[in-house]
Amino acid sequence: MPEQTMHKTNGKQYTKVKFKDIAAFLDRSGNRSSRWFSYAGLSIGVLLLLCAVQMYINISDLLRDKNPRKNGYDFISVTKTVTNETMGRDNRFTEQDVEEIRRQPFIQGAAPLIANQFRAKASAGNIIPFSTDLFLEAIQEDFIDTVPEGFNWKAGQQDLPIIFSSDYLEMYNVFAPSQGLPQLSGETLGSINIIVECHGPLGKQMYRGHIVALTDRINSILVPESFLRWANKAYGESEQEPFARVYIKTEDANNPDLLSFLEQKNYHVNKDKTKFGRIKQVLQAVVSGLGLFAVLVILLAMMLFSFYLQLMIARSRENLQLLLTLGYSPAWLSQTVSRRWIPAYTIIIASALIAASMVQWGFHYFSLDGRTSMSAFLHPVVWLLALLIWVLCILINTRMIRKLLYKIR
Repeated sequence: MPEQTMHKTNGKQYTKVKFKDIAAFLDRSGNRSSRWFSYAGLSIGVLLLLCAVQMYINISDLLRDKNPRKNGYDFISVTKTVTNETMGRDNRFTEQDVEEIRRQPFIQGAAPLIANQFRAKASAGNIIPFSTDLFLEAIQEDFIDTVPEGFNWKAGQQDLPIIFSSDYLEMYNVFAPSQGLPQLSGETLGSINIIVECHGPLGKQMYRGHIVALTDRINSILVPESFLRWANKAYGESEQEPFARVYIKTEDANNPDLLSFLEQKNYHVNKDKTKFGRIKQVLQAVVSGLGLFAVLVILLAMMLFSFYLQLMIARSRENLQLLLTLGYSPAWLSQTVSRRWIPAYTIIIASALIAASMVQWGFHYFSLDGRTSMSAFLHPVVWLLALLIWVLCILINTRMIRKLLYKIR
């Protein structure tokens, strides 16, 4: 005898059977190929979707590590693009431009570089027989990576602290031997007294400059902001002019929204700073397309399986009507019948997870040779997605069977 249980409804007793006891009432012999095709399509679709989501996460992690971050932020220099059409105009930033940049949600700060509005000349006396015109710039200190305690200036002070670009020092050491000049280290550079001559329409003055630090972030010759604002007013024709470039502080220089904003405003940025962001955009677009294709495959597989269920219930119409006449509700019958496919969905999802795990492991150890901090295991989001697909398949299957049974009630 099959295992049976008793339940009461409205004071009457009914026999509650399991699926194996009503399996004979269902005609499952017809169109088996559609069932297996739906299983195969669902397996492929789930595998592609899980791999697409995992690869999307991998791309974000890998390309985020390509740009070393300082204090949790990226700092990039932005200028306005000069073209043949705009080369006759003033391609500098106004205060309104800077404020617009600051208002963007993906930008945590923006600071303009103030340039000298007077002529400046530097020489090192007899130690280094070399003199040159130079440009000076200043920016608020929290945008500078190395700011020593002595980097300040007050009116009347003859000593002028300077922060020098590491790239400029490297360039000097490249051409210095060919000009008969000595090569310098960073420590030696700080001990050299530099004579800075500032002159303009409103005056002329000599200052004792000394390099107090090197900067890897800003390619410029930086002086205290207080000095440059005072000098522009004292030696130049104006205290403040539009800004040639602006430094942006952002959590991710490869943020697609940031790159779209810069492109829309026709702002120029160092391609080395954002090239990985453009690669990231392309790769994530390809992976997203693969994910959409996987979703389409899953939907088609579910539709094919729905055709199989419709055919099965149509062939078993008389037997199911008999069960309903005997007092079994469509809700209970749909739940009992739908449980029949839970093991199949479980096997499909579990197999897809195992295959996706193998793909991730192979990508980590063979393509990347295991030399990255990226995990060799699936991201928790992928596991949650697999669980969500499993639950959705069961719910859709149950609702579909219930709907078909109510129609023949």
